[in-house]
Amino acid sequence: MLVYPNIDPILLSLGPLHIRWYGLAYLAGVLLPFLVFKRDYRQRLNMSLDDIFNYISYLIIGIIIGGRIGYVLFYDFIEFLRAPYLIIAIWKGGMSYHGGAIGSIVSTILFAKRYHLNKLMLLDLLAIGSTIGIFLGRIANFINGELFGRVTTSPLGMVFPMGGPLPRHPSQLYESFAEGLLLFLILWVVRKYWAPRPGILGSLYLILYGSFRFILEFFREPDAHLGFIIHVFSLGQLLCIVEIFIGLYLCWLLQKQPTQH
Repeated sequence: MLVYPNIDPILLSLGPLHIRWYGLAYLAGVLLPFLVFKRDYRQRLNMSLDDIFNYISYLIIGIIIGGRIGYVLFYDFIEFLRAPYLIIAIWKGGMSYHGGAIGSIVSTILFAKRYHLNKLMLLDLLAIGSTIGIFLGRIANFINGELFGRVTTSPLGMVFPMGGPLPRHPSQLYESFAEGLLLFLILWVVRKYWAPRPGILGSLYLILYGSFRFILEFFREPDAHLGFIIHVFSLGQLLCIVEIFIGLYLCWLLQKQPTQH
């Protein structure tokens, strides 16, 4: 059994101001992709620095709104029906990856339309860049001791402060590796050596992320207030199935069409 490191979720305190690892991971997850792929944004898409900063603003708004709406509708719908105002109660916590993904896609399409950019190329960069945010975000979940895995006898098990006395899978680290690092490397290799037409990389992201997440959900403790939705499948897995089929459909659709310029 491994020992949970018990890292303080607060990185730095300046009086009443607390800088948390989670918030830092969110910020870095949005900004780092633009540093890593700066050349693509500047040269391939001919975006100025002002355009990039505007796009970052679009993304942040899309992620927050989409993530919150997704959480309320997917994971807390009954409570939403009782108190609809909760959809704007961001301070109460609760963000959904799938909602945030939808929000970031919608905001990217709106931005591309307004600035007359190739939306498929922009979505491809969003796809590979988002793996950086997922990698950092899951590590932040691990530091917070949240979203831990199911009880296990595996030597990889850890006792989490909020997970009871039994060792559990560090599923946050599994997801950080598979959905973050591994997915980034796969998309990077495909992009570098295959150079697929615009849109394929984003579609491949949907297929692979959905597949990795579906598998790893078997190691992750389902949400306490939801449990399993159908037999042994969690809500996250059902959403991933939808995500996979959307990715497959988009791949098929793009292969049928001539390359967009």
